[in-house]
Amino acid sequence: MPTQDNPIAALMAPFRPPKGARREILELIQKVAGGPLNRDLLFLAPHGAIDRRKRVTIAETVPGDIATIEAEVDKHFPSFKSSPYRIRLRDETGFLTVAYFRGRPDMMQRLWPVGQKRLVSGKVELYKNSERQMLHPDHVVDPATGEAPPSVEPVYPLTANLPLRTLQRAVKGALEVTHELPEWLDPTTPKGHGWPTFRAALQKLHVPDEPEDIKPASPGRMRLAYDELFARQCALRLRRALRQDEKGRAIVGDGALIKRILASLPYQPTRAQQRAFEEIAKDMARPSPMLRLLQGDVGSGKTLVAALTMARAAEAGLQCALMAPTDILARQHGANLIPLLAAAGLKAAVLSGRDKGKERAAIVAGLADGSIHAVIGTHALFQESVAFRDLGLIVIDEQHRFGVSDRAKLVEKGFAPHVLVMSATPIPRTLALSIHGDMDLSVLDEKPPGRQPVVTRAMPIARADELIESIAEAAARGERAYWVCPLIEESDEVDLTAVNDRYETLRERFGDGVEIMHGRMSATSRETAMERFRSGEAFLLVATTVIEVGVDVPEASIMVIEDADRFGLAQLHQLRGRVGRGGRKGYCVLLWRAPLGPTAKERLDSLRRNEDGFVIAEIDYKLRGAGDVLGTQQSGLPPFRLVDPEAHGDLLGPADKEARLAIDRDPVLQTSRGRAIAMALTLFGYDEAALLKRSG
Repeated sequence: MPTQDNPIAALMAPFRPPKGARREILELIQKVAGGPLNRDLLFLAPHGAIDRRKRVTIAETVPGDIATIEAEVDKHFPSFKSSPYRIRLRDETGFLTVAYFRGRPDMMQRLWPVGQKRLVSGKVELYKNSERQMLHPDHVVDPATGEAPPSVEPVYPLTANLPLRTLQRAVKGALEVTHELPEWLDPTTPKGHGWPTFRAALQKLHVPDEPEDIKPASPGRMRLAYDELFARQCALRLRRALRQDEKGRAIVGDGALIKRILASLPYQPTRAQQRAFEEIAKDMARPSPMLRLLQGDVGSGKTLVAALTMARAAEAGLQCALMAPTDILARQHGANLIPLLAAAGLKAAVLSGRDKGKERAAIVAGLADGSIHAVIGTHALFQESVAFRDLGLIVIDEQHRFGVSDRAKLVEKGFAPHVLVMSATPIPRTLALSIHGDMDLSVLDEKPPGRQPVVTRAMPIARADELIESIAEAAARGERAYWVCPLIEESDEVDLTAVNDRYETLRERFGDGVEIMHGRMSATSRETAMERFRSGEAFLLVATTVIEVGVDVPEASIMVIEDADRFGLAQLHQLRGRVGRGGRKGYCVLLWRAPLGPTAKERLDSLRRNEDGFVIAEIDYKLRGAGDVLGTQQSGLPPFRLVDPEAHGDLLGPADKEARLAIDRDPVLQTSRGRAIAMALTLFGYDEAALLKRSG
C-alpha cells in the first residue's frame, strides 16, 4: 500500500497473480506486460475493445454481432459423439442455443440451471442457416446476483497459452491497489486540455465506458502519453544538468593548427560552419564535458567542422576518436579527414575490424604512445587492446545507429572526454531540441559555395528503358550512377523490385560494369563492391539504402530510386545527396508505379521543388507526423509504453517546454512538485534521473 513517504509503492510492487494461476501463467503475464510490477500491467495499453452495450432480445440479435441478452434456460441437449453440448435459451421473442465443445454435464447443469435466467454475452452466429447460436459465450452471469458482463471490455496483446480473462483479472487487481498520486504536471496543463487525473486516466483505459476511451486520441490516453513524454524530457533535462556539473577539463588552444587547416582550403568556410565551430570551441573551453549535436544537411560541411574540432583538441595535446557505424563510412571519413588533419601536421589513421596483423599493431601502438593524434574507426575502437595516451575528444557519426552503452565504452577510454555527435538527418529544430534534450545543438544551415542543386525528376517505371540508355550515355562521359531498390529479394507480399532482380536485369545490358551492394553482404564484399565503383571499374552500383549516408564518389552524377513513393522524404533527400558532389551536374530520378496516390504525389513533388533538408524535414513532419522521429530516436532511454508516435507526436514540444521550466525552477527536485516529478520518473522507468535530486 502507498504511504505518505512513498505514494507509488503499490505501483512499484510485484503484481498479485490471479487466484489459482499457475507459475507458468504468471511468467506469461510478465512477458506480455514487459515486467513483474503493477506499473507494468497498468502501462499495458489495450489494442482494442469489445462493445457489449448492445442489450437486445433474441429476435433482435444479428449474426456476426456481439450481443448481450437476458433469457431463461429452457432445455439441455448433452453432447453425442463429436457434437457439442447445447443449452437452449428462450425469451418472449424466440430461442437461442448456447454450445460448448467438451462441455462436462455436471458443470453445464450448475452453470445453466433449467428455469433460471442468465445474462449471456458473446458472438451470435447462425447454426444450420436458421438457428441462432452462441458458441462458447464470453460471459455468463446470474442476474439475480446484481452482476453483469462489462459494458465495454478491453482487449490486450496476448501470447500463446495466456487467456484474455486471466490477463484482465491481473490488470484489474493492479488497478484496485492503485491510488491517486500527487500531481506532477502544472495544474493548467490537464485543466487546459480537459484531461483527467493520472489515476482516473488509468481507470478509463482499463475500465472504459465506451470503446473510444482506449483510443490514442481520447482524453485519458492523451494525458498518459503526455505524462510519459514529460517524464522522459525531465530525465533528459536532469541528465544534461548533471553533465554540466561533472568535472572535466577545459580544452583551450592557440589556434595555430586550425589556421593551417583553413589555409589549406581552396574555399572559405560558410558562416554556419564558423558559427558551429565557435559554439563547439566555447563548450570545450569549459571545465565540464561537452555533449553537442552537430546537425547538418547533406553536403553542409560537417567534416570540416569535425576536423577543426579535432585540431583544437590536438592544440591542447589531446587525442581524438571518430566513431562511424560501418567500415565503409569509417574509410570514407578517413579519406576526407586524413588530408585535412595532415595539413596541420597531424597524423590520423583508420581502424576497423578488417585491419589485422602488423598494420593493426602499428595503429594500436601509435594510439598508445600518442604518435597518432586521431583515429577514425568502427566498433573495433571498443576493444580492450585499443588504448589511448590521452583521449580528449570523441566524435560520433550517426549516433542513432549506436547504443548509449557503445558511446560509454569509448568515453571510458579517456578522462571525461568532450563528445561531438554528428547527424546528416535534418530534424525540425523544435523536435531536435526535444529528442536530444540532453545535448546542446549546432545547426549547419548553409552549404559551401560551388554545390549545384541536384535536378530532381519523377517518372513512371514504364520509362525505365529510357533511363537505362541515359545511364549508358553518362558512362561514356566517365560518369557513374546509383540505382537504389527497397528490398534485397522479391517478396510475395509487397510488389517491389528486389535489388538482386534489378542487378541481373542491368547486368544483361551492361555486363561487368554493374556492381551490387546490400546489407546482407559481408563487410569485405561490400567494400570490394564499393572500391570497384569508386575506381570506375564498375560505373553502375545497384544497392539498397546501405548507401544512404556518407558514401562519397565525386564521379557519381545520377541517382535512380526505384519505388520512390515507398521511401520517406528525408531518406529520399539523403540518397539524392550522394550525387552532384564533384562539380558535375547531379540528377535524381524518382521512379514510381501506377497508381500513385495523392499523398505520395505531393511528397514526390515537394522533393522536386525543395533542396533544403530542413524544409523537407518540416514537410515530412507535417505529412507523416512525428512518428518516425519519435520511433527511432530514443536517446538510449526506455521504449515508450503509452505513447503512440503518430497520435501523440504533437505533444512532444509542449511536454519538453513544461519539463524545461520545471527543472529550471527545481533542478534538485526538492519542492512538493519536484518530489512528484521524481515519482513520475521512477514510475516511467527513468530511475537514474529520479535519483539526481540527491546530487543537490
